[in-house]
Amino acid sequence: MKTAQANPTRIAERNSSRPGIRLLKQMAKRYDLYLMLLLPVVWYLIFHYGPLYGLQIAFKNFNPAKGIVGSSWAGFEHFERFFNSYYFGRLLWNTMSINLFSLLIAFPIPILLALIINEIPSKAFGKWLQNITYLPHFISIVVIVGMLKLFLSPKGGPINGLIEAFGGEPIRFLEEAGWFKTIFIGSNIWQNMGWQSIIYIAALSGVNPQLYEAAKMDGASRLRRIWHVSLPGIVPVIVILLILDIGHFMNIGFEKVLLMQNNLNLESSDVISTFVYTTGILKGEYSYTAAIGLFNSIINLALLLLVNRIARKTSETSLW
Repeated sequence: MKTAQANPTRIAERNSSRPGIRLLKQMAKRYDLYLMLLLPVVWYLIFHYGPLYGLQIAFKNFNPAKGIVGSSWAGFEHFERFFNSYYFGRLLWNTMSINLFSLLIAFPIPILLALIINEIPSKAFGKWLQNITYLPHFISIVVIVGMLKLFLSPKGGPINGLIEAFGGEPIRFLEEAGWFKTIFIGSNIWQNMGWQSIIYIAALSGVNPQLYEAAKMDGASRLRRIWHVSLPGIVPVIVILLILDIGHFMNIGFEKVLLMQNNLNLESSDVISTFVYTTGILKGEYSYTAAIGLFNSIINLALLLLVNRIARKTSETSLW
């Protein structure tokens, strides 16, 4: 009986058909692109995934002298302390309400701005408007808060000067809790709407011009063309950016909140990020604030997974 000998050509074809071999061959052909990708991957591994090791202090009574490994376990003690604290409801509501109002009010404005710029007949005026609206993005947060304090000052501020000119009483905007969220969200819109509209303007430039011509020949008005051509053309971009925004729903840039915060508006300005800073960094309660930060991140992850799944089923557009 003859022993069957394997054909070297067939072995090579079989090996090349394996997914791992094909991937290695593709990587070898595009090695220069993968080398470019290497640096950001290493950066993410070191500064984003590496610190995850320290999350265990949320379940420990962390002592800097003993280190992470030597500190004793506390279980869910810090989480229970936070959930049972008197300020839990206030922190959660302030954080969620600011982000919810920002999502409802601030998110659509860059889209509207992009549609307006796209519909302006004069390209020169459209460029001028785009430049004017995105310049505030480059102003530092410290300067922005300084401008708010100057313009909203009850003594000599132009806003209160206008109110007094119409017979009203000056308002201490930054010292009243009821005004904090309005000022915070409004200033964020002014600062970021032009910058955030750039991606929508780029998406609108990719819409087929023949669709506009066909709609115009069918008698569609300008508003109809925006509704039936422009908006459907950028819906995938809107969905992706909406998912990304909801993915950090519980995160608020604490720098601006902290600069605007004072004892008089603390009822509305005290959010999770500022509480973590003042309690964890300034008071040294590392384990307690690590537990709060982990709770905050879990909510963000749950919202991201939920919204991404809904988007995938309803619009067939998602992150994965």
